[in-house]
Amino acid sequence: MNIEKATIEEIREGYKTKKFTVKEIVKAYFERIYKYDDTINAFITLCEETALVEAQRVDEKIRNNEKMSPLEGIPVAVKDLICTKGIKTTCASKMLENFIPPYDATVMTKLKESGAIMIGKTNMDEFAMGSSTENSAFKITRNPWNLKKVPGGSSGGSAAAVSAGFAPLAIGSDTGGSIRQPAAFCGNVGLKPTYGLVSRYGLIAFASSLDQIGTFTKTVKDAALGLQTIQGHDPMDATSAQHHGTKNYAIHLEDGIKGMKFGIPKEFYQEGLNEEIKTAIMASVERITKMGGEVEEFSLPITDAGLSAYYIISSAEASANLARYDGIRYGYRTENFTDIDTLMLNSRTEGFGSEVKRRIMMGTYVLSSGYYDAYYKKAMLFRKKVKSIFNDAFEKYDAIISPVSPVLPFDIGEKTDNPIQMYLSDIYTINVNVAGLPAISIPCGFSEEGLPIGIQLIGNLYEEEKLLKSAHALEQDLGLCNTIPTLKEVL
Repeated sequence: MNIEKATIEEIREGYKTKKFTVKEIVKAYFERIYKYDDTINAFITLCEETALVEAQRVDEKIRNNEKMSPLEGIPVAVKDLICTKGIKTTCASKMLENFIPPYDATVMTKLKESGAIMIGKTNMDEFAMGSSTENSAFKITRNPWNLKKVPGGSSGGSAAAVSAGFAPLAIGSDTGGSIRQPAAFCGNVGLKPTYGLVSRYGLIAFASSLDQIGTFTKTVKDAALGLQTIQGHDPMDATSAQHHGTKNYAIHLEDGIKGMKFGIPKEFYQEGLNEEIKTAIMASVERITKMGGEVEEFSLPITDAGLSAYYIISSAEASANLARYDGIRYGYRTENFTDIDTLMLNSRTEGFGSEVKRRIMMGTYVLSSGYYDAYYKKAMLFRKKVKSIFNDAFEKYDAIISPVSPVLPFDIGEKTDNPIQMYLSDIYTINVNVAGLPAISIPCGFSEEGLPIGIQLIGNLYEEEKLLKSAHALEQDLGLCNTIPTLKEVL
């Protein structure tokens, strides 16, 4: 089989029919990684030895005709801020370059229990702060569709891994669009679940009230299978949803969208949106209408103010979360110090990259005496308003249709000196995190230059089933699932 095109569903079927073994599949993915990843830079750490041991264990289970879980024997790439017992977890930062967690994140525990096989840890923007995966302390990940372009961020390594055919499933985290934007840039499916549906225990925090673990896959059905495995209440996570039991998200995918009502926020389609993106999304809207969905324009007046509130809240929480990295307890420790003050100062100065330091300073400022009420308190009040506006919208609509990003994948280095322009690439995604809503990005076309274009569907709280059904219907109608980039071994 063409391993680069393989979906979770196809691999599972191959295991059932004994077409190939788990070990053969795992080896095939590593062969492809070794051939192309020196160009793409999707991975920070590879786990070939342990992956092959796990593959052999699952093969034995198949030979004994034991019951198989939906992800049994499926290779998975994991963003390098999710704790993995005995395996380096760096957050793509010098600060945690040699950190080896003594425990697994809950998501990793669930994946292991399901029989999924981790093949490696993926590159990212340092501490998940960025929209291009250029802020990693170790390497810059390239977009498989065009090596001069960024893959998006902060989960760019996970998105690039799926797009390049290095894994059929990758795990990422989404604080303000960090799954959906790279999924759109790399032409795959990116799912950000409702806040609390997937445990954050073992996820190294950027902004605790916004961070959410989700999936990258080649198809919506694969996304449903991934969510099915990693969902569920976790007593180790105080923000974990307690009253929304586990669901089989794949069971109603084929029900179609006839009779469903979709809203289009008029503010999302005005000045600043790339015309090719707008054209591709409107073509998708026509397809939704032809399939029996009702589409209506409405006002969602939160775009610009929501972006400001997001960066105040996320930077404030980052400032608090990253205070623990002081050169004393764990993490990078400078050799250049004379007393405890210079130890902490130099450890943080040398250990953190420029974007992380920028966010820490911004967050410390908005939390400081004299500015707390003027900035942070107002941002939190606006957050309540964002939630209220979305609640009103979902009383009328089953889902909201929007762009993922106002721009196509941009050149590496193009926005590094202009953080405001970089932040604006998340303008359509951040309010979803502010409100804690689920959303999904799926490919809906290509630019004249051959770059992927994504469309975002936003759902109401805990309505992933409805969201996935809508996305699956559109995906099947568009027929872009098997379109993959042609890779080069060298630049």
